[in-house]
Amino acid sequence: MTRSVYVTGIGRGDGRQVVELGVMELLTRRIDRVAVFRPLAHDGADPLLDLLRSRYRLSQPPGTMVGMGYDEAAVLQAEKGTDELVSQLVDRFHEVSRDYEAVLVLGTDYADTGLPAELALNARLANELGAVVLPVVAGLDQSAESVVAEVRNAHHAFTSLGCEVIATIANRVRDSHTAEAARALGGHLPEPVYVLPEEPALSAPTVQQIVDELGAEVLLGDPAGLARDCRDFVFGGAMLPTFLPALTDGCLVVTPGDRADLIVGALASHSAGAPPIAGVLLTLGERPGPETLQLAARLAPGTPVLAVPGGSFPTAGELVTLQGKLNAANPRKAEIALGLFESHVDTGRLSERLSVARSGRVTPMMFEHELIERSRTSRRHVVLPEGTDERVLRAADVLLRRNICDLTLLGPDAAVRKRAADLGVQLNLLGPHEIPDGTSATARVVDPAESPLRERFAELYAKLRGHRGVTYELAYDTVAEVSYFGTLMVQEGLADGMVSGAAHSTAATIRPAFEIIKTKPDASIVSSVFFMCLADKVLVYGDCAVNPDPDAEQLADIAIQSAATAAQFGVEPRIAMLSYSTGTSGSGADVDKVRRATELVREQRPDLLVEGPIQYDAAVEPSVAATKLPGSEVAGQATVLIFPDLNTGNNTYKAVQRSAGAVAVGPVLQGLRKPVNDLSRGALVPDIVTTVAITAIQAQERGV
Repeated sequence: MTRSVYVTGIGRGDGRQVVELGVMELLTRRIDRVAVFRPLAHDGADPLLDLLRSRYRLSQPPGTMVGMGYDEAAVLQAEKGTDELVSQLVDRFHEVSRDYEAVLVLGTDYADTGLPAELALNARLANELGAVVLPVVAGLDQSAESVVAEVRNAHHAFTSLGCEVIATIANRVRDSHTAEAARALGGHLPEPVYVLPEEPALSAPTVQQIVDELGAEVLLGDPAGLARDCRDFVFGGAMLPTFLPALTDGCLVVTPGDRADLIVGALASHSAGAPPIAGVLLTLGERPGPETLQLAARLAPGTPVLAVPGGSFPTAGELVTLQGKLNAANPRKAEIALGLFESHVDTGRLSERLSVARSGRVTPMMFEHELIERSRTSRRHVVLPEGTDERVLRAADVLLRRNICDLTLLGPDAAVRKRAADLGVQLNLLGPHEIPDGTSATARVVDPAESPLRERFAELYAKLRGHRGVTYELAYDTVAEVSYFGTLMVQEGLADGMVSGAAHSTAATIRPAFEIIKTKPDASIVSSVFFMCLADKVLVYGDCAVNPDPDAEQLADIAIQSAATAAQFGVEPRIAMLSYSTGTSGSGADVDKVRRATELVREQRPDLLVEGPIQYDAAVEPSVAATKLPGSEVAGQATVLIFPDLNTGNNTYKAVQRSAGAVAVGPVLQGLRKPVNDLSRGALVPDIVTTVAITAIQAQERGV
């Protein structure tokens, strides 16, 4: 039977989209086929449905996500009564639910719906749909006592109407009242109660949203600048010396368009990082001259400069009513929302109360969710050498928001901070002597060229490489290079792992690891695997990135290492040693190498299931395996596929990735004493996040 979860409120302004997104995240971690159903909707686009559909790659047809519009529902209820309205909505729900394992139901929003007794309608719908209920209560601008009373009222309202309440969430509570409200609610209700504080980054509109809402003209700015949050508004009318101290982090400067001094001063302040602003909005229909705009573009490239025809006062009235929105166009806000949800909700306990059985299939999304969840269980510290790279900074924002790991970003402090400010990324970086409290993930910046560690690392590197003629002076220059500095941090226990390669070659990333960290005692070589996330399973491919032409002994070592990596990440290892022939059907040096490697695996690890030589189709397709290798415990169901050389492996993984739409996670390095992982130079932000999570898990497993 389909399990349904009904997320609803008791009034407006509860910000329940955060909870709806968080519940969807929990559902998609465990099961493959999840649907969304909004019984009643307003006309026009639905930003949350668009976000859920794109973020969770839902196969559900968009037209089935909504029952009917509010106007249609109001007419139907007035003419034929509530019973008929509920009956039609239930029918439309069941048209969806029969094809899915779980359905997230989004309750009404209490905003100009034209429906009487809206809370009772939500309760009845939940009961008729057979859904458990998760009420969300607004805590904005309320005292802790008021929040407690509202939560109790919501619980009583839904349970008295026959609903099964699995948890209650108070959202947007003033930060200073969060702990007090949570303590007061702790033992008063039979189900869990969670308190989420107000998150300014969620309620702050983006510059792009202001452009859309005010119909502003964009004079300057790039997409990254338009994606910045406007966390404050500063209205400029004073002279420059008075104006500059009023600027705040992330503020939008609103000033008449003829105040060239304030425009240039605000952008110069941003360029200096004191403080970084969101942008400048010009009023009164005035435009600065071309010379001023050219100077502005040079001072703060990418920073938005907008213009509206109205005056500052009416513009202010429009600005203060704007609220940030969760939508598909701004994935960063979704990560902020999930980080907030996961930081204040016991997701393990809530998942149990959802009572959704885990699917037998493992989808790419489920695999990625599992990695993130595991990485958080025992937070580790990862160093990212490419601290000024846009993708790395955006990934760092996600990693910190989701509490995945602590970070060190390498690079000049001012350059890293300015780049983050230009991108609108809020990392809340620690100062050089600031001690984290340990409750949430933190980041700091270290400049290898200026760090006090440089001398210590130079002495260590000269000692390690002295047999190669490396002097202290040469080592002093070498360790200032970010890949070497990051690797030495890992070697010295100042970080648990390193991820690099977004802007560096594979050789530049792994050469320092070969020289400094070196291989584990039970590994003869360093190799790599890709996790190939297909539609319904995860396969492990090795080695597709490091060793060009391994011999039989090395190939056996790669297979054993790959099996261990597979098991570490939840893939039961069944090893296929790939070749162009299967069994005894072929001969030649290449086949003999694979045959010998297979024998070595069996000798060294008789507990592993291994088959080889075997062709790819016989390894993964049961019908082919039944013909070519009947009775094999591996053929047709292999999970670890070992390629005979780099040429074959690299081309195959890319062919499967592009042709079959597989998600390729990696390369994940194996055989090193401490975890260092490489990125593709084409890596996207989610790729970096996943690779860092894998690195953190490797550190956990090795007890780093």
